[in-house]
Amino acid sequence: MDRRTFLVTVAGGLFAVPLAAKAEQTASVPKIGYLSALSQPGMGPNIEAFRQGLGDLGYFEGRNIVVKYRWAHGIFTQLPDLAADLIRLNVRLIVAASNREITAAKEATTTIPIVMVNAIDPVGAGFIASIARPGGNLTGLAWAPAVEIVGKHIEFLRDVVPHLSRVAVLVDPGFPGISPYRDAAAVATKKLRLAYQEIETREADDFSKAFAVLVRERSQAVFVQGSPLVFRNLRAIVDLAASHRIPAIFVYREAVPLGGLMSYGVNIADLNRRAATFVDKILRGTKPADLPVEEATKFELVINLKTAKALGLTIPPSLLQRADHVIE
Repeated sequence: MDRRTFLVTVAGGLFAVPLAAKAEQTASVPKIGYLSALSQPGMGPNIEAFRQGLGDLGYFEGRNIVVKYRWAHGIFTQLPDLAADLIRLNVRLIVAASNREITAAKEATTTIPIVMVNAIDPVGAGFIASIARPGGNLTGLAWAPAVEIVGKHIEFLRDVVPHLSRVAVLVDPGFPGISPYRDAAAVATKKLRLAYQEIETREADDFSKAFAVLVRERSQAVFVQGSPLVFRNLRAIVDLAASHRIPAIFVYREAVPLGGLMSYGVNIADLNRRAATFVDKILRGTKPADLPVEEATKFELVINLKTAKALGLTIPPSLLQRADHVIE
């Protein structure tokens, strides 16, 4: 072997070792996907909570786990393509934010595990066989309370708004799993002997029209039911309620710091944090079919006293004592 051949061989060996080590290291780092119908800014607190949950379990992005985020930016028809893109990236599992995302992921794969963050009635939606034994490739967390919880939203409005006689309910009819809850709203208002007005909101422009209708029809308060469309447009809905001086209660607590009067529902950021435990168990080898779905059992009441004052409302002391968080 001449000197030049020796040098080339040695140099090749020197470069080959770190490249091989780097390839081995990359292969050992799990890659997962996160699918959301919304956009990154709107999901900021939820993603931060998800990362916190991963960190609590020893996973840190860029070090020992890779998370590929895919955002539909409110264009729900993009979700199937985004789910397919995650599968092409060969992710180990997909974290799906809510029903639309879960549906897209489920239709895209029957083998890659899917972790549901905030599933609405996952059994009724056909995502899983049962809460205790999900079956298939899906597990995670579910917002699946009895529909009677809707009555609490109406009751809280009645407790706060003097002489309440007519309530409007904003509903996104295209949101999978919403039907039982929209029906429950009609039942609850009737039970409380209140007039009921349902207004459908299918796209962002419908919210301003909805408030014009409920004002014209003399509704005195509004219950805004949840959906990704609503979550994406919380700021606009809160502003519309304020400009029309309409007391509003939301499913999402995120509306209250923006100026919404009240919210009652699960803490979605906390669901994202807890979703990390399912990610960890699956990465360690547990099959989704063997992981019981965890149902949300704690529902938080959040009240904005500044908004109440601006609307000329007095929050009863009993309701303040019940609140989990009060903005003063």
